[in-house]
Amino acid sequence: MKKIIALIVLVMTLNSCAEKVVINREVDTTEYGKMLLGVQSLNQFKKEPYKPWYDESYNIYPTDKPTISELKKAKINSYNITVFLGTWCGDSHKNFPRLMKILDETKFPESKLHIIAVNRKKQSPNGEEVKYNITKVPTIIVQKYGKEIGRITEEPESGYIEKDLLQIIKK
Repeated sequence: MKKIIALIVLVMTLNSCAEKVVINREVDTTEYGKMLLGVQSLNQFKKEPYKPWYDESYNIYPTDKPTISELKKAKINSYNITVFLGTWCGDSHKNFPRLMKILDETKFPESKLHIIAVNRKKQSPNGEEVKYNITKVPTIIVQKYGKEIGRITEEPESGYIEKDLLQIIKK
């Protein structure tokens, strides 16, 4: 019985020391105003002050329907996607909502999407940008079985995020 109690105390102690990931961190800077930092949930972008630019880019983007259909056939939902963005960055304002519209239309599971916001130095509180060698935002990383198979950095090469995603998946 003493061993069981000791084990329970040990587990509880280790559990309390485990690193906790802060989600939806927002900072208010004097120079740049509010910005998101670190791991984010999608609903953060549907709140002020991010909602206006998110909604505008999401709503005006006409997705390429044949490519969306091809993405579904190529089983985009079996991949993981990590997005690094800056809520201060014009390219992120444009391309992140477009990506989300594409993922919505393909019924991509939110559980397979990882959103990480960085500051103007392209740094996040937990240093995830180092692991992925992030130098520009937005960066969209497509992974299969934990291995990166391709990425879109800043602007899609084809001019369409969905077309670049299809090229990555079909490699």
